[in-house]
Amino acid sequence: MDRELELQLVTRVRAGDAEAFDVVYAAFNQRLYNFLARLSNRRDVAEDLVEETWLRFVRHAARLRPDTQLDRWLFTVARHLYVSYCRSRQLENAHAAGMIGLWPSGRGEPSPLEAVEATDAKRRLVVAFASLPRSYREALLLVAVEGLPHAEAARICGVTAEAMRQRVSRGRALFARYMADGDAPALRALKEIPT
Repeated sequence: MDRELELQLVTRVRAGDAEAFDVVYAAFNQRLYNFLARLSNRRDVAEDLVEETWLRFVRHAARLRPDTQLDRWLFTVARHLYVSYCRSRQLENAHAAGMIGLWPSGRGEPSPLEAVEATDAKRRLVVAFASLPRSYREALLLVAVEGLPHAEAARICGVTAEAMRQRVSRGRALFARYMADGDAPALRALKEIPT
């Protein structure tokens, strides 16, 4: 998105312009969903977290800084919501052992990544990416898939730029090892896989 257009949209969103919100939504909704679906490996979780991201955007629109970078703001909120979701799931799972039978646990449906019906190469790609540790997955999604600079991805994740470079490097190496045929083409292909 052109920076001048982005600044105009921020000004309009801050003033409560619904049309400006629609433009921002159209520009970022699918990207946010893809990020969260690949991070969580669950379509239902991604849908809920994307919805909550937009609710937060609307709720905080009037307080956005005039120079807000929309992609950085939205991806930061989405990532924080995902981290909170993971923490709440850990608490639920820790307490669930003594409450067996009170509510269903585990996954009911296969994840979007498990449900992809594609070639063997695409299935291997999905499995390899889902096998990466969360910190590597989010680093690769932000830098290699979304194309954010290391420094911006680092701010979103709350780490230093050097730590982000290491996460990307280690994530690529581990991903390449899982794929056994190199990481660069596989990461580019990840953009093409439906979530």
